[in-house]
Amino acid sequence: MYPKRIAAMLLACCSLFLFATLASAYPAHRAHTAPATETGLKPVQVFDVAAGKVIKTIPNDAQYQSFASSWVNSISGLAPQVTNDESCSYVYRVPLAKAVTIKTNDVSVTSDDLFLFYCKDKPPILLVFDEKRRPYLFLFKADIKPFLQKVGVPAS
Repeated sequence: MYPKRIAAMLLACCSLFLFATLASAYPAHRAHTAPATETGLKPVQVFDVAAGKVIKTIPNDAQYQSFASSWVNSISGLAPQVTNDESCSYVYRVPLAKAVTIKTNDVSVTSDDLFLFYCKDKPPILLVFDEKRRPYLFLFKADIKPFLQKVGVPAS
């Protein structure tokens, strides 16, 4: 069973995911959502776990898509059970231009959203929801430092 802190992060990510889904389902309410970038992509969002809310919304661009692609291409497998830890402070939502299919071992997941868990001094983890909104956690090997520098959270 997941510790309470990880469960809270998953709940927060689910909330972001569901909010985005609902916002796109009701076009009359789009004026109240964050604007899409010139590329037509939903924005990148930074969720502060301690604050329990989205603290930054950033226009999505080709560079963010490149970062996300490198993460997906370097997936090494499913993440083991995550432990309760104060070092996991941010979750980054990166909507994709087109859905990707992640295949590892006996798991195949297709999604158009990636959630990056940033835990200081620990390997990063990707959270991906499948078509039935079931969560999957993946380990990957790509360097996230350029992404963190571009986002600016946490401040270096």
